[in-house]
Amino acid sequence: MSAPPRVLTVAGSDSGGGAGIQADLKTMLALGVHGMSVITAVTAQNSLGVQGTWELPVEAVRAQYRSVVDDIGVQAVKTGMLASAELVEAVAELIGSTAAPAVVDPVGISKHGDSLLAASALDSVRTKLLPVATVATPNLDEVAQLTGVRVDSEEGLREAAAAVLTYGPKWVLIKGGHLPGDAVDLLTDGTEEHWLRAPRYDNRHTHGTGCTLASAIACGLAKGESVPEAVAAAKEYVTGAIAAGFALGGGIGPVDHGWRFRAGA
Repeated sequence: MSAPPRVLTVAGSDSGGGAGIQADLKTMLALGVHGMSVITAVTAQNSLGVQGTWELPVEAVRAQYRSVVDDIGVQAVKTGMLASAELVEAVAELIGSTAAPAVVDPVGISKHGDSLLAASALDSVRTKLLPVATVATPNLDEVAQLTGVRVDSEEGLREAAAAVLTYGPKWVLIKGGHLPGDAVDLLTDGTEEHWLRAPRYDNRHTHGTGCTLASAIACGLAKGESVPEAVAAAKEYVTGAIAAGFALGGGIGPVDHGWRFRAGA
């Protein structure tokens, strides 16, 4: 049998299994690719929040990446929590030397409001990581962190996208999930625009949405889909996962990465 497309996630571990590396690998399995991982940090995390974080040494991250890419190869790379300026710069260098599309989820704050990126790393994200991104997928809080642009309406998504594009990603997907009304995202490369809309479900169990969406986009790119095709398919997948999200522990539960299996699709 031939191997399925291969996708590498470079991100932190979520011990509660709802986000991070765990969400990435579940998404990749659900979407039919072979998922591989480079762990950048370990978190003590559950449905209530993040109780602790421990980043890995740069040499450990670099060794994991080279081990996978040099032997197995990749058709797409996805990044998540990178924690520090040193890790951001090392990962940006690694991605820049890899002939595969890269989906950059510039993770700054957890679903519970816990910081997952040192303030000193923001400039490295702007100047090193975003320029090597095929698609960057910031939410509105991350847009504000990176650019200072604050969005409070759908009309503001264009300004946010333009601000992020100045840092060099080929495409940017501004996630408008924090706005009222339907869940509206804007995908653009500065020339063409794609507006993606989905119903907003009355479900508070949305832990892992950003990781899941970025991973799903990477899966589509690894299969040879165009950026707009990959993003549209990923939006459909994550919308279903949000609708099927379930309670876990005493706080915010995860989206259901296996919703299509359970639905018999």
